[in-house]
Amino acid sequence: MEIDRRKNFRFSEWAPESGTLDSGNTDSEGTETPILGISSSELHNEFFSAVLKSYAKHKQCGILLELLQQKYRSLEVKSQLEEPWSRAYKVNNSFLVDSLLYHREKHTSALTVVDRDHICLLLQECHDCPYMGHISEDRTKGRAASTAWWAKWEQQLSEYINTCERCQKANRKHGKKYGLLQHIEEPKHPWETINMDWVSGLVPGGKENYNACLIIVDRFSKSMRFLPCHKADTAMDTALIFWNKIISTCGVPKIIISDRDPQFTSEFWTNLYDLLCTNLAFSTAYHPQTDGLAERMIQTMEDILRRFCAYGMEYKDHEGYTHDWVTLLPAVPLAYNTSQHSTTRKTPAVVEKGWNPLLPVDHSKKNILTIHPTAKDFHDIWKRACETAAKCIAEAKEYNTQRWDKTHMEHDFREGDQVLVSTLNFNNYKGPKKMRDSFLGPFTIIKLVGKNAVEVKLTKEFSRKHPVFPVSLVKPYFQTEQGKFPSRKKNLTPQEIVEVGDSPGPVSKIIRASKIRLNWKDQRQYLVRFKNQTPDKDKWLAEDAIPDGNLHLRIFRASRRTEQSHK
Repeated sequence: MEIDRRKNFRFSEWAPESGTLDSGNTDSEGTETPILGISSSELHNEFFSAVLKSYAKHKQCGILLELLQQKYRSLEVKSQLEEPWSRAYKVNNSFLVDSLLYHREKHTSALTVVDRDHICLLLQECHDCPYMGHISEDRTKGRAASTAWWAKWEQQLSEYINTCERCQKANRKHGKKYGLLQHIEEPKHPWETINMDWVSGLVPGGKENYNACLIIVDRFSKSMRFLPCHKADTAMDTALIFWNKIISTCGVPKIIISDRDPQFTSEFWTNLYDLLCTNLAFSTAYHPQTDGLAERMIQTMEDILRRFCAYGMEYKDHEGYTHDWVTLLPAVPLAYNTSQHSTTRKTPAVVEKGWNPLLPVDHSKKNILTIHPTAKDFHDIWKRACETAAKCIAEAKEYNTQRWDKTHMEHDFREGDQVLVSTLNFNNYKGPKKMRDSFLGPFTIIKLVGKNAVEVKLTKEFSRKHPVFPVSLVKPYFQTEQGKFPSRKKNLTPQEIVEVGDSPGPVSKIIRASKIRLNWKDQRQYLVRFKNQTPDKDKWLAEDAIPDGNLHLRIFRASRRTEQSHK
């Protein structure tokens, strides 16, 4: 087989068809013996002929070829060369082999190409092909430098990779995240600004069978309240709990910070707080940092209850009485509010009231002389405690700002920009999670929401998603100019979308039933097979989640009775 010096150019479009190469030797018995080694092939001559023809259409390349082919160089012709062609000629970096122009750079020689289609083909082969793996820009440059050369090749290669849609969607985002820390205005007095959140999914407890808990935290004193409630409580129920337990003892807060809970977004709740002259400061969707104080209180509550109820939500004291989590709940804020807080360096009770509630352990000090301050001294002590708390909060705020901004930067998004959105909170893709794209889109920014969130125009398949996202989950989408890379392959078909909660299709049959333990309760679930789906797509579903469940359950139970009668 003839080996040509141009064999190292490997382009699938120009590769020889299979069957043209020898696959091995044939021994005396006629048996073909494979050769263990590296096989090599050469490109079709059509590719090099196409490159050679393209030289005649390029003015600068034609001038350089004329200078290299002439024995005596004309100064007039030399002056027509422009950069980088002029530099390549001056330093003797260009030379001819079989009428083809090559460019020498250090110890590497590469074929010179000028046609836009040929350049795009080379970029695809050096970056897009499976054996190139959409590698990084630096690695692709190393591959391209030894393959071909053209004017401004590094700039075009960088643009090609930055606008590669597969890389933009599949690659994770590295470096600093968007979104500098935005502080909520810190209060000057206790119960001026509060955080509210819910814990749901708890085991029913107490006489009222409470299954949720309302968390309320004062941002100034860090004092907290835990109020048992029901997951199905309406806005009216929540307002009554708030009125009876908080407003009656702590007054009306100026600002309430909460996540986008349906109870807060209801019309009644909003109208109620309009009458009370209260502003609702909602946190953006998928951005729990705004409501981080209440989230930490939830963790504290769960940790304390878990220590007493490790194997269930019930606890027996030393006298044998059984207490569930609702019975233990009042002890949680008492324990927390009488403990020193790391930010204010005071107990929440002292900052809020000026004194600590007595605990059983405090009665052991009855024989110790206690100095009772006068009314004026008590006022001064409480005032100094509030001043110390405010100073400590300001210091903590400054520390948090510096720490946050080290790993974040300000964004420059504008209305109308094209962006990609992280798939972190999109759970309606088919296929394994590890193989999904890191980003999807592009989507157009409709408007900026505050300083650290954007509202985008979602496509039809994502119409049920909330369109507001924090900038930390968004990155700009880079699109190449139309016609810049004409032969660039079209984007791959996006992964199939399945709406959350929807089944893969109509039910074929119910295979079997089983009991599972969920939230300390026995629940019956059914293994369902769907039409036109393989067995690996079978799903365990509850009775109320099976499409046309009544019909299929009757058929399933009838078949079970028939099987039992035959035994």
